[in-house]
Amino acid sequence: MSFLIPADTTSFIDGGFVATRAATTLPVINPADEQVVSLLHEADAAEVDRAVAAARRAFLEGPWPRMAPAARKEVFARIIDLVGRNLDELAWLETANTGQTLHYARQYQLPRILGSFRFYAEWLGQSTELATQDGEATLRYVLREPLGVVALISPSNAPTALASTKIAAALAFGNTCVVKTSEQTPLALARLMGLLTEAGVPPGVVNLVNGRGHVTGDALVRHPDVRGISFTGGTATARRIAAIAGEGLKRVDLELGGKSANIILPSADLERAVDASLLGIYTNNGQQCFAGSRIVLHRDIADAFIDRFVARAEQIRVGHPLEPSSDNGPLAFRASYERVQSYVDIARAEGCKLLAGGTRAPGFDRGYYFRPTAVLAPSNAARVCQEEIFGPFASLLVVDSLDEAVAVANDSRYGLVSYLWTGELAEAMSATRRIQAGNVLVNTPMLSLDPRLPFGGYKESGVGREGAQPSRHFYTEEKTVTVALTPPALPRLGA
Repeated sequence: MSFLIPADTTSFIDGGFVATRAATTLPVINPADEQVVSLLHEADAAEVDRAVAAARRAFLEGPWPRMAPAARKEVFARIIDLVGRNLDELAWLETANTGQTLHYARQYQLPRILGSFRFYAEWLGQSTELATQDGEATLRYVLREPLGVVALISPSNAPTALASTKIAAALAFGNTCVVKTSEQTPLALARLMGLLTEAGVPPGVVNLVNGRGHVTGDALVRHPDVRGISFTGGTATARRIAAIAGEGLKRVDLELGGKSANIILPSADLERAVDASLLGIYTNNGQQCFAGSRIVLHRDIADAFIDRFVARAEQIRVGHPLEPSSDNGPLAFRASYERVQSYVDIARAEGCKLLAGGTRAPGFDRGYYFRPTAVLAPSNAARVCQEEIFGPFASLLVVDSLDEAVAVANDSRYGLVSYLWTGELAEAMSATRRIQAGNVLVNTPMLSLDPRLPFGGYKESGVGREGAQPSRHFYTEEKTVTVALTPPALPRLGA
C-alpha cells in the first residue's frame, strides 16, 4: 500500500493550496531511509498575513461564526465520513513523515481525528448557558460568542492528531483558524486540509502555514489579528510564545513537555506494571509528552521489575515502520536521534548503569533507528532524570517508601502526568492527593484521553487545559446581558 506524496508542500489559504513562490524551501525527509520526499515552501510574514487575513475575513463576513449548531454538526458529520474513508492514506502519509509504525498511526493516532470531531459534534447540541432572574426586577443571562482568529500549533510527534483536536474545538465554537505544525512533519495535516474543505468547511475558516518556528511561527503568534494561541510542544518555545502573546494580550493555551514519574510499589501487580511501563516509555519511541520516562521502583520489588523490564525491552522489534512486525520505527528526525544518543553519554558520565540499548538499532545503514534504552540512575538529580529526552530512554530509580517516591515524582520542573501502581487503596488515595501533576493514572497507562475532562500540566508542563469545558472558555467570549423587567428607581442627577 502506498499513496502519492506531493512534490511540493505549500500553505493552504482561503480554501486552496497556494502557488509555490516561497524564497526558502526545506526538505521533508522520510526518517526510515533519510530520503527527501517533498519540498516544503516556507511561509514568510507576508504569506502568514495572507492566511490570517483570510481567517479574519471568514470570521467577519463568512457564514461559519453565525451558523446554527445543527448546521455545524452536519459539516462535522461529513468530516467524520471523509476522514474515515481516507484514514489509510492519512496514516501512510503520517508514517512516511514521522517514522511511527503504520499500525500505530492507523489504529491509535489518526482515529483521534474521528474521535475529536464526533465529540464536539455532540457537544454542539448539548451545551447550555447561565441565566438568572432577580425577582421581577432583572433578567441576567450569558451570551457566548467565538473568540475570533486563533493560531493552532501542533508538534512533530503527533502532528495531525493533535492539530485535529484543536481544529475541532475551535470550529465547534465558531472560530476561524490558522494551523501550523512542525516543518518536518507536514504531509498528513496538509492532506487533512483538503478533506475539511471537501466536507464543506467554508474557505478561510481553516488555513495552514508551513515553516520553521522562528520564521513562520513567530509571524503567526505576533500577528495582531490573532486573538488566541493554542500550542503543544516544547517548553522553551512556549516561553517565547507566552512572551509575545503577553505583549498583545492574547490568550494562550500551552500543553508542554514532561518527565513523568511511573511509581511501582510492592503491592502492585508486577506483571501488569511491567507491561504498562514498557508501553509508557517505548510507545511511539518515547516521543510523547506523557511518556513514563522516570520509573520509580520500591526497593522490595526493584530487582524483579528490572530483570523483567530489561528482558522485554531487549525484545522490542525496531524495524521499518511499514513492516507489520515492527514495534517501533525510526525517530522522527536526525536531531532527535542525536539527542537520544547524547544522553547515553551523559548517563555514563553521571554514573548511571546502562541496562538496555544505548546504540543504533542493528541492521540499518540509514534511517534514525535507535534501540530501546534503559539506565539505572544513582539519584533523581541526574540529568537523565530531570531533562526531557523525548525518545526511547527510560531512567530507573530505586526508593525505600511511598513518601520518598512521591517526593521524587515532585522533584521536577515538570508536572504533566504521573503513574502509580499499587494494590492498596490507601496508598493510591494518599499519593494522588500529593503528586504535583495535572493527570495521575492509577494502575493504568495512558491509553486514551477523555475530552469531557481537562488535560494539562502543573509547573513547566503547561498553562491552561484542553478538553470540553476548558476549550469552551478558551475559544469563546462570555457576555453577560442584564434586562430590566421592572423599571428601577433612579436618582435624578441634575434635576
